[in-house]
This record gives sequence, structure tokens and C-alpha cells, in this order.
Amino acid sequence: MYQYSIIEWLFFFYFYCFFGWIFESTYVSLKSRKFVNRGFMRGPFLPIYGSGAIMMLVVSMPFQDNIFLTYIAGCIGATALELVTGELMEALFKVRYWDYSNQKFNYKGHICLSSTVAWGFLTILMTEFLHRGVERIIFIIPSAVVVLVTVAASLYIVVDFTLSFKAAMDLRDILIGLERAKEEMERIQKRLDVIIAVANDEIEARRLEKSQRVEELMDSIEEKFGSLKERLKINPSEFMDDVHEEIMELRSKYNIEKEHRLQFRRLKDFYQRNLIKGNPTMKSKRFEEALEELKKAVNERK
Repeated sequence: MYQYSIIEWLFFFYFYCFFGWIFESTYVSLKSRKFVNRGFMRGPFLPIYGSGAIMMLVVSMPFQDNIFLTYIAGCIGATALELVTGELMEALFKVRYWDYSNQKFNYKGHICLSSTVAWGFLTILMTEFLHRGVERIIFIIPSAVVVLVTVAASLYIVVDFTLSFKAAMDLRDILIGLERAKEEMERIQKRLDVIIAVANDEIEARRLEKSQRVEELMDSIEEKFGSLKERLKINPSEFMDDVHEEIMELRSKYNIEKEHRLQFRRLKDFYQRNLIKGNPTMKSKRFEEALEELKKAVNERK
């Protein structure tokens, strides 16, 4: 059984957070051929790795003399941690920071069979080899130094996590705002379709066969406003006064939503921009188009 103080447990947690950041950032940077500061936080820490490492140590405690049970405990514990964390983060932030949807035997994209199998082997690697070496190194360090480093790291991580959490919540609100702006534009387009259809003595307004991307939607609305403007110039009496007022009101609403989109896309906050840069594979089922638009905007700022 592991006999550690609270400070030592925290020190191990921070160590594995840092180790995980080095591993993940190196792997993604080499794959992307550019430096990528991976993770939810901006500092060199990945809490999911620290949590996973501590979880492996805890669940394997009763089975230290049985490598098979250690493997099973690692599979179950790590998979449960990954599922709960994935569900909570998607519920809070409306974004997935990892996604196994393209893997066989996955559940909601948060977990999959291949990762579960790998977690079991990683638990054996952690408990039988890696942690024993880390433990020996840590115990060589004077206890006063361990306390000082742990306290300093705790203060830094609390501040970093707080700012990162706020940025993730703000990013969620931006995604919601972009989606609402698009929905309002779709309502404007449908109303313009009705006005034009009635003016043309058509029975039905044009029905969209599929959802348009925002750029296509805006081009379509601009085209309709342009068409209505020309028709009003040629024949001002073609529409009744109340229709004139509605067209002006729709134009005003459209300009407001257009400005909203520009404001949302600017992403002036450092943490919001780097949250997207550090997680280039993040996905969102509900706000897929809005998220891709923000990724594009961040890349354009470079």
C-alpha cells in the first residue's frame, strides 16, 4: 500500500500533470509540424493525466500482488474517469476535447474498447515500473523543497484553471451566440421568401432543402434585400406600406445579427484563442459549424 502524505499525493499529481503535458504536446506538435500547447489549461499541466495516474495508483492498491487484477482495475477505473470527465466537460462547455466516434466499439465518443484495453496496460506500466522510479527520485528531494514546490504549483494551477474554466464557459456562450445569430438570419430569410413569393403571386415560399452555411445564408439574404430594393425603385407601389416597414425592420435585424457575428468571431481573450489553438481536434455536435468558424478565425489571426 502507498503511504503518502497529502503534500506528497499532490506533488505526484502535479508531476504527472506536467509529464502528461510534455508527452501530449510533443506528440501533437510532431504530428502537426508546429508547436501546440496541448490541454485545457494554458500552463504546462494536463489534469486528465494527473487524475489518471493517481486513479491508477489508487485502484491498483488492493491488487499489487496480482498483475491480472491490476490490469482489470486499471481498465475499469480509467474508462470510468474518461467517461465521467468527457460527459461533464461536454455538458458544461458544449465541446468535446477528445472524440472516439471514429473508433470501433465506442460509447458516445467519450470512451472506446481500444482505449480501455490500453488503459489496463498503462496501469501495469505505471504501477510496476514508472511510479517506482518517480517515487525513488521524489524521496531523494528534501521534504521542505517538496512542500515549497507543491504550494507554489497549487497557487499557479488554481489561477490557471480558474482563467481557463472562465474562458471555456465564455467560449460556450460565444458558440451559443453564433448559433442564435444564424437562427435569426434563417428566420429573416424565410420571411423575405414569403414577401417575395407573395409579390410574385406564388403559392409557396421557396423551401430550403438543406441547412445553409452561414456565408451562403448571408449571401442569400443580401441578394434578396438587393432584389427587393431594385423592385421598390422600379415600382414603389408594388408593396403595401406595412410591408415596406417590415422589410426595413428585417434589414435592421439582419445588420444587428451581422454585427453580433463579427463581435463573436473576434475572440480577443488570450485564453479563449489559446484554448482553441491547444485543442485543434475539439468537436461539438450541436455547434459544429460555429466551432469551425471560430477555429478559422483564430487561424486567420496568425
